Amino acid sequence: MRVLKSLSLVLLVAGLALVASDAEVKEEDGVLVLTKDNFQSVVEGNDFVLVEFYAPWCGHCKALAPEYAKAAKALAEKNSNIKLGKVDATEEQELAEKHGVRGYPTLKFFRSGTPIEYTGGREKDTIVSWLEKKTGPAAKELETVADAEEFLKEHNVAVVGFFKDRESAEAKAFLATANAVDDYPFAVTSSDDVYTKYEAKCGSVVLFKHFDDGKAVFEGEYTEEALKKFVAAQALPLIVDFSHETAQKIFGGEIKNHLLFFISKEAGHLEKYIEGAKEVAKKYREKILFVTIDADQEDHQRILEFFGMKKEEVPSMRIIHLEEDMAKYKPETNDLAADKVEEFVSKFFDGKIKQHLLSQEVPEDWDKNPVKVLVADKFDEVALDSAKDVLVEFYAPWCGHCKQLVPIYDKLGEKYADSETVVIAKMDATANELEHTKINSFPTIYLYRKGDNQKVEYRGERTLEGFVNFLEGKTEEPEVEETEEDQKHEKDEL
Repeated sequence: MRVLKSLSLVLLVAGLALVASDAEVKEEDGVLVLTKDNFQSVVEGNDFVLVEFYAPWCGHCKALAPEYAKAAKALAEKNSNIKLGKVDATEEQELAEKHGVRGYPTLKFFRSGTPIEYTGGREKDTIVSWLEKKTGPAAKELETVADAEEFLKEHNVAVVGFFKDRESAEAKAFLATANAVDDYPFAVTSSDDVYTKYEAKCGSVVLFKHFDDGKAVFEGEYTEEALKKFVAAQALPLIVDFSHETAQKIFGGEIKNHLLFFISKEAGHLEKYIEGAKEVAKKYREKILFVTIDADQEDHQRILEFFGMKKEEVPSMRIIHLEEDMAKYKPETNDLAADKVEEFVSKFFDGKIKQHLLSQEVPEDWDKNPVKVLVADKFDEVALDSAKDVLVEFYAPWCGHCKQLVPIYDKLGEKYADSETVVIAKMDATANELEHTKINSFPTIYLYRKGDNQKVEYRGERTLEGFVNFLEGKTEEPEVEETEEDQKHEKDEL
């Protein structure tokens, strides 16, 4: 009996210690700080938990932090049972590995301990909206004017359906859209008082916003596709300022044509040019997004490089069309006057502008060294020489993997320096573009075979022996699986 009592006491003490350990969950700005010691108890002990896996040095994580804290505060003020947590993945590597973290930040939503991928945006309103949809109805019921006023006040953008008959085709299309769109909150009402307050007709859909004209009324055919396009176009400002917070909504939205204004806010370009472009933006609102990019910001220099632009060329504009390949279009002039903007956009939609492909000037010493330096304008002449096998590395100057490859690739060039049938070459793919070869990651290495000029991607080991065996046909292309570290770096760099 004494033994049983002692054992019970030990178990009780251990249990109390475990409870105390579980209770020790620190908070920073309303966000739970999770570690391997408390993670499981938090995600299993709460109905809903959104967890951010981050790295302290990650710029995107730093940009997310204030919005994440605001979302936690907004949920707390509503007495929501949704919790927000965060894990320093550089400290809690075991947790990060267990949950398949490959880049930063990674957000996962836990419903009673079961994880699903977070697919929303990274602004406070978007985070809150996404979470509330995952834990409740797709569209909130607004029964009174007070409900509607509170709902519209707390969201920068909100979509309201005015439907008395929820079984109508229009109402079903609206509710399907509400269920499909995660970035913005939806509500529905059948209250006559709410109709009167907001001067809305039964059967209408209105997007309310705290900017531009304050609201937009849907006037198209009631289909999910048309409603989604309406929300995507109207939920963003008429002219969107590019930032970490807006990037996902710009590039991940329904509208795939973007007019980019490269400006200097310090030089007053915003007031001088962009205000005048608003009327043009209204005309093409659901066909193309108008976006400003402040060239004064250091973070945006990579974008200028992507378009082959230098800061001295600002102000300027470009159009991009987002599909599998990102097609770029350049105007004949850098004049950003409203009539020039409209002319550029009109010609783009009329198919009167050719795709703009970047090319550097041909270096005078391009063939001086064993590894030949190619540019777009010279590429076909060298790489598509049917008398030779031409191996080309497509690289980016900032890519860590490309830098690691340099000494190996130089040795490969030296080995074939005197060859009459093999050429080793490289091209900066951030400054040169080809119609027939699209590059999506770095380094990408292609062999253009002699005879038929067939393009064969090299996927073997990035070693001198691997390249030589491939060129001499001694081996097939061995598939090399990327390590988790490789995948993480590739995400960070791209």
